[in-house]
Formats: sequence, structure tokens, C-alpha cells
Amino acid sequence: MTDPAYRRARAAVFAVFGLNGFLLAMWVVHIPAVQQRAGIGNATLGTLLLMLAVGAIVGMQATGRLADRFGSDRTTTIAASALAVTVAGPGLASQGWQLAVALVLFGFANGALDVSMNSQAVVVEQRYRRPIMAAFHGLFSVGGVAGALVGAATLAAGWAPAMSLAVTGAMGLVVVAVASGQLVRVPPHPHHVDAAPRGGYSRRVLLLGGLAFMLMLCEGVANDWSALQVKERLGSPDSVAALAFGVFSATMTIGRFTADRITARIGPVALVRYGMLVAAVGVGAVIASPWLPLTLAGWGLFGAGLSGAVPQLFTAAGNMTTGAPGANMSRVVGMGYLGFLAGPACIGWLSEATSLTAAMAVPLACVLAASALAPNVREGARAADVRGRP
Repeated sequence: MTDPAYRRARAAVFAVFGLNGFLLAMWVVHIPAVQQRAGIGNATLGTLLLMLAVGAIVGMQATGRLADRFGSDRTTTIAASALAVTVAGPGLASQGWQLAVALVLFGFANGALDVSMNSQAVVVEQRYRRPIMAAFHGLFSVGGVAGALVGAATLAAGWAPAMSLAVTGAMGLVVVAVASGQLVRVPPHPHHVDAAPRGGYSRRVLLLGGLAFMLMLCEGVANDWSALQVKERLGSPDSVAALAFGVFSATMTIGRFTADRITARIGPVALVRYGMLVAAVGVGAVIASPWLPLTLAGWGLFGAGLSGAVPQLFTAAGNMTTGAPGANMSRVVGMGYLGFLAGPACIGWLSEATSLTAAMAVPLACVLAASALAPNVREGARAADVRGRP
């Protein structure tokens, strides 16, 4: 793959993934300030965050077929532009109902972009004829770190949320304007007939979606509970316990930038199978360890093992030879997002009955099951079926 146009397309998709992570991080670091401006309590905020999640799921399901009909390049441009515009909404909200509307719109745009940019990433990867999907997800992580740092800096400088989020959105629109012209143009997909009944889910989609559910459940658990697990299990202070999430995030990000080369050598099935075994060793160490260094190493192995797996699921969904690629992608991404939401809640409920460390048996069971189901990420023969032009 030497065509400069495809290199530019890859750079454009990198930019979109990075922008997505950046915009989401800017919203997250401003949550306390937005909550104070809107004058709402924690319970109301929790309900509104759930509405954001609902908006994201609706956006994911609505966008898949639109990507098939109009092309993932167009839906990526529109969804990224919408996300850049709607990120300013929460900063402008001064009442709870206004924040609710802003978060539903922001969530919808984020869900739409999640499906669109992953669909476009599959197309670019097909042109390259070698694995590059995990690196796109790595750029999302880098964007998140950058957004957190910039957001912290604007808060320290005394910027109002409305100002910092509006400036961020304007910068995002510039990035989209530059990147959109470099995306691979994809024609409509009228000729693919889903193997499942109309509106249903094929067996392969269910298997890939189930894998996405389990793996993103694990990621959600690590995001929300890793620091608390170390604090509860070892009695560590907050500053030390926070290292658990830091180690997990670092190995997850590094793993995403190395996973493509590993996949090219051993294939996606082996990457998922053995990656899940590495993750199992990590979470097993977290459960059993009475020592901080071993526990942190366990969280690091957990992140490294998980890092390359989800991109392989999205590649497999986009390369299926049955069904339309956008619809398949929206279903797999949507089921994965449900797992990301359900995981932390499930662990919270179980920890009330047992302990936080004992509840980590859930992600352990998930990664072991995912290792057994790894053959389902074997790629289809779709790369030759999708034709577009840069």
C-alpha cells in the first residue's frame, strides 16, 4: 500500500479518532463545573449521564444504515462536526433540563461518530492490506490524555466552561474541515442482504457483539473500579491507589500502538486468544495479590492484554461477507457500549454482597470466555468487495 492518497486518508482517520478522544475528555474534566453552573445534585447528574449514554446508543443504531446508504466518509464528517458543535452545549446549560437536552445531543453525536469513524477505519485498513485498526484506537487514547491536560489548564486559568468548550468545538470544526477531504469515499452498499431476518441480528454479529460486550465490560470495570480496588484491598492512600488506573491506561495505550504489528505476524485470532490469557493472568494477580507492586503489575497486564482485542472485533464486523458493513458495525459497537456501561454497575452491586476484589471474578470470567471464542474474529473476504476512491 503505497498510494499517498491512502496515507492521507489514514492520517485523516487518525485525526478524527484523536479529536473524538479530545472532545470527550474536555467534557469529562468540566463535569464538576458544569454541575455547579446547572445547580444540580449528584443524583440528578447521574440521571443526566444516563441520558447521554442513551443518546449515544440511539446514535450508534441510527448511523449504521446511514453509513451504508451514504458512505462512511460522509457520516464521519457530519458526526464529527456535530460532536464539535454539541460539546459546547453542556457548558452553556444553566438549568437541569437544558443540560439534559445538551447531553442527549452530545451523546447522539458521539455514538454516531463511533460507528462512522470505525467503519471508515475498516475501509482505510482494507486499502492498506495490513492491520492498522488498533493504532486508530491508540490515537483516541492519546486524544483523551491531551484533552484532560488542556481541560485542566483552562480550568486552572479560570476559563468558564462555556468558553473553553466553545473554543474546543471551534478548533474541532477546523480539524474536521481539513480531515474530511482526505477520507476514502465509499459508494452506497445496496447489494448486501443480511443473513438475519430484516432488523434481526445474524449469528456472527451476535458472537462479535457478545465478545465486544465482554471486553468493553472489562475496560469499564478497570476505568471505574481499579483505584478503589487497590484502596479497599491494600488500604493504600488515594494518591497511590490512583496509580492502578494510570498503569492500566498506559499499558492499554502502548498496547494499541503495538497490536497491529503483532496482528500482522500472528493473526487476529491468536492476538485475541493470547491477549485474553495475558489479561486473565493480570486480573488473577489483582484478585490474589496482597502486595502493591504485584497488584499494579496485574492491572498493567490486564490493560496490555485487552488493548488490541476490541479493534479486531470492529475489523471483523466491517469485513463480514453477509449484511451491510455499517449496520454490522453499529450492532457490534452498540453491544460493546452496553457492556462498557453495565460492567461498572455489575461490579458495584456484587461488591456490596462480597467485596470489590471478589467481584473481579466477573472480568476474569469474561476474558477467559473471550479467549475461547477468539476464532470468531477471523476476517471475512470483504476487502475485495468494497470499492471506493480516495
